[in-house]
Order: sequence, then structure tokens, then C-alpha cells
Amino acid sequence: MRARRISRTLLVGVSLLAFFGLWEGVVRLAEYPPFILPAPGDVFRRLGTLLADGSLWRHTGVTLGEILAGLSLGTLVATALGYLLAHFPVAERLLSPYIIASQAVPVVAVAPLLVIWFGPGLLSKILVCALVVFFPILVNTVVGVRSVEPELRDLMRTLEAGRWKTFLFLEVPAALPVLLSGLKIGATLSVIGAVVGEFVASNRGLGYLIKQGQQLYDTPLVFVGIGMLVVLAQTLYGTVALAERFLLRGNSIPSEEVR
Repeated sequence: MRARRISRTLLVGVSLLAFFGLWEGVVRLAEYPPFILPAPGDVFRRLGTLLADGSLWRHTGVTLGEILAGLSLGTLVATALGYLLAHFPVAERLLSPYIIASQAVPVVAVAPLLVIWFGPGLLSKILVCALVVFFPILVNTVVGVRSVEPELRDLMRTLEAGRWKTFLFLEVPAALPVLLSGLKIGATLSVIGAVVGEFVASNRGLGYLIKQGQQLYDTPLVFVGIGMLVVLAQTLYGTVALAERFLLRGNSIPSEEVR
């Protein structure tokens, strides 16, 4: 197991070195100026200046706060509504057209409206994030709750388990794998939501940093902002994956506790 982890780490390292080498080679051969395609060295030097003055940490902290708040809000609303729809098909038929319509409209078209309604502050960015992560988590919650086999529900009734115990010891363990899969998708999409909100109206955050670099033709700054967004997305995805591994370890229905 340890050898496998080491080999994976080495493989990632080699692939990164190959990527940066190819990038450097393309810049040198084509002789691109830095404002079109900067070399890796230019990007790392710009990264060093942003780290030295602390501005990168400030902007990253703002974006991370928006992501976590939006992801939490979207997950809470989506799981609660998904559980309701899974148990009440009539509610699903009534609400499905509106839910689908909300996803048919691009978030870049909705974000300006949210800024107008709720102002250019933190709330509008949180709502954009929540809107982006809402649908995949909702669908996965409905699928997870409905994936419970009827035989297991009959078993819970045989054990004289009430609604709360059925939810806690049957529906949550059954829906958890599918829900966590949706949460991994939502965690990465929440990064997009935060950046879209910052593009529309913001004076801080990684989206603002990227927009500033675009306006000033500071392409290394744009690359640094994009790189930090990738790091955030990878970190969030990895955190959910670790939580999934921990929570699903020995995931079963404890019949003695149900009693």
C-alpha cells in the first residue's frame, strides 16, 4: 500500500515536471511575449511578489470564505429539499419544472440579477455559489434516498423503528455514498460560482485578481489567480474524498442500536 502511494506521488511529480517543461518549450520556441503566454518562471516570480506583500492570501481568504458559505448553504437547502422530493412524488412533479428552469439559465446571466437584488457584497457571491452547487446535490439526494431497498424498510418496520430511527439508521447510510459523490461535484463547482460572482461585482477575491490582471495585461497575475483556484478546487475535492473514505468505512445498519 505504501509503495503504491509512493509510486502515485512520483507519477504526479513526473507529470508536473513534464507539463512545465512542455510549457517552457512552447514559450521559447514560439517566442511569445509575457502578456500573451508567460513562461513558468514569470508566473512563479509574480507568485513570489504576491506572497511577499500578502495580497494573494487576502484575496484567497475572501474567495475561500465565499466558497465555504455558498457550499454549506447550497448543500443544506438541496439535501432538505431532496429528502422531501424523494418521499413526496407529488411535490417533485410540482417543483421539478421550476428546479430545472433554474438550472437552464446560465449562472453568468443570474449573477448580475443577484448583485442588483442583494448588493455587491458577500451575500450575492454566497448565493451564486449556492445556486451552482444546488442541483447536483439535490439530484444525488433524491437518488440516494430512493435507492433504499423496500426489504430494508420492511426490516426497519419489523424492528419497530420509528420515522427518526429509520432516517438515522437506514436512509442516511443508504444515501450517504450518492450524496457524497454529489458533494464532490458541488465542491468543485462552488469555485466557479465564487469567481463568477466576483467577476460581476467585487473589489477583492481571486476573481477580482484575475479580472485586474486581464485589464492590465498582467498575464502572469492571471495565471497565478487561476492556479490558486485550481489549488482550492483540488483541496475541497480531496477533503470531501477523505470524508467519504472515513464515513463509508463500515457503513452498515446497526440492528441492535435500532432496537
